[in-house]
Amino acid sequence: MMQNLLNTTAASLRKAALNQEAKNYILNINVLFQVLKRAADRYIGGETLEETLSKVHLQNGLGYRCGIEFMGENTSTTEEATRATNEFLLACSAINTDGLNAALSLDLSHIGLTLSSEFCLENLSLICSAAASNNIEVTISAEGTEKTDRVLNTYLAASKVFGNLSITIQVYLHRSKDDLQEVMKCPGRIRLVKGAFDTPPGLSLARGEELNERYLDFLSQLLLKKNKCAIATHDPYIQQQAKKIITSCHAEKGQYEFESLYGIQPGQLKQLKDEGHPTKVYFVYGKEWYLYLCNRIAENPLSLFTAVNDIIDPGNNSLV
Repeated sequence: MMQNLLNTTAASLRKAALNQEAKNYILNINVLFQVLKRAADRYIGGETLEETLSKVHLQNGLGYRCGIEFMGENTSTTEEATRATNEFLLACSAINTDGLNAALSLDLSHIGLTLSSEFCLENLSLICSAAASNNIEVTISAEGTEKTDRVLNTYLAASKVFGNLSITIQVYLHRSKDDLQEVMKCPGRIRLVKGAFDTPPGLSLARGEELNERYLDFLSQLLLKKNKCAIATHDPYIQQQAKKIITSCHAEKGQYEFESLYGIQPGQLKQLKDEGHPTKVYFVYGKEWYLYLCNRIAENPLSLFTAVNDIIDPGNNSLV
């Protein structure tokens, strides 16, 4: 009974995350925005780059590499996409100026993919070029299944020019078995995630043993072929099994890293770091945190109670 309730809650939250009308409503009603942001604060770097950079400094000092993403998706005008591109260029400059151990991450639909693949590729090239000159990695994040072909095609085109460009593979998608073979031919890091988006029937695996085993199989393939990879999961079972695979494949520390989202199970990542594994904390920032918050709670529906507590008592959600 309880598990069915949790599964229903998770499914509802994933659908809510894709509700553009709900997101627009929240973003335009200031009182509601401020109330719900108290729950989001547990998981985001802040509304501004400056707020996030201060947290990145702190995490670097604790021994973690960091990822930085300016939140946003599905921009509807070239002006919006250009502003987003300029924000990523600003973040790239700040990483270099501050001497941070950090990478950039982005949604391609934030920089124009829904407008034009060519326009998006132009913006991505600007970001990758600026990042490459400062030895900064750029990772393309996962998006909904309706964009998967365009995301992969853009990555394959850009990776021919930029070796600092990485891609995210959503393991739960049935197509990812073939997509993995394609992206393994490219020089960039491959970031493995289980997959957080609600999908049409027949396109993906549900959470469970079969998905876990597929994830570990993908990881084994990457390590055996000496591809750089990111183990982006909070699942303790996969983390523990991944350590065994790393040992059996004789993987070097520069080849892999364990990655966790800021605010999610920080103790697990600390243990991995203390054991000597490369680790990365993933930060997002900006005002478009609605989808992100829904997906974080959907991953662990019981955290809905934590979100309610954060709304009531925002001073209680500090993770430092």
